[in-house]
Amino acid sequence: MNKVAKILLAIIGVIALALGSIFYFTADMVSAADEFFVAVKDGNIDRAYSYLSDDFRANTTESELAAFLEKNQLSRFQEANWQTRSINGGRGDLVGSITTNSGGIVPISLSFVKGSGTWKIYAIQKPTPGLQEESADLQIPSEAAQVELVRESMHQFAVSVNERSMKQFHEHSSNLWQRQHSIEDLDQAFGQFYDLGADLTVLDNYSPRFDSKPSFDDNGILVIAGHYPTEPDQLHFEQKYVFEGLGWKLVGFSASIN
Repeated sequence: MNKVAKILLAIIGVIALALGSIFYFTADMVSAADEFFVAVKDGNIDRAYSYLSDDFRANTTESELAAFLEKNQLSRFQEANWQTRSINGGRGDLVGSITTNSGGIVPISLSFVKGSGTWKIYAIQKPTPGLQEESADLQIPSEAAQVELVRESMHQFAVSVNERSMKQFHEHSSNLWQRQHSIEDLDQAFGQFYDLGADLTVLDNYSPRFDSKPSFDDNGILVIAGHYPTEPDQLHFEQKYVFEGLGWKLVGFSASIN
């Protein structure tokens, strides 16, 4: 056997070993995903709900989960095909598709977290049809969806400023951010807005304008920056989102008026 052939066989052997390792270490994730979808297929939402992480369940009720599954044809589950599997410590991802009992194909990605030795589903994302910008396994939401995210977060912030308490804004944010920062932390960070004497809910009447294209940072956090076209002063913002459960949740926020 010549030297080139030996090198090729060695490379093939390394690739096979790597693939075997990935399949081995992600096997429990695949099993959890399959059991989740079997429960969905059987109409046992209560059992399906038990496969979700604490953060997922904190953001999503059983009825909301059932509505999402029905809307996206996932309640008609027949089989799953995972083209991409990845694992990094206590986090993992499956990317592939679900075949429905009518023969339809639904692209899907599942994110997992591992706690107490068990893999739980942290997020479920179904790609939006049409032209998309992607980074890693996450899609940047459409411009219309970005506008809705920004307007809702800004509304919650404005109401909280009027109430001189960040309690409502805190409840609007992701579970990740809630664990990192208390209501008191947010009161301290944004307390300067309490004494401005301005009712920021007026921004509900405006549509935000983006100063740059939204992007993902190195941690997979979606960053959206822009301003509201008010006169004479404008409110500039930067909002950050993490995909938690079935949608994007606020994980960072800054605002200034100038």
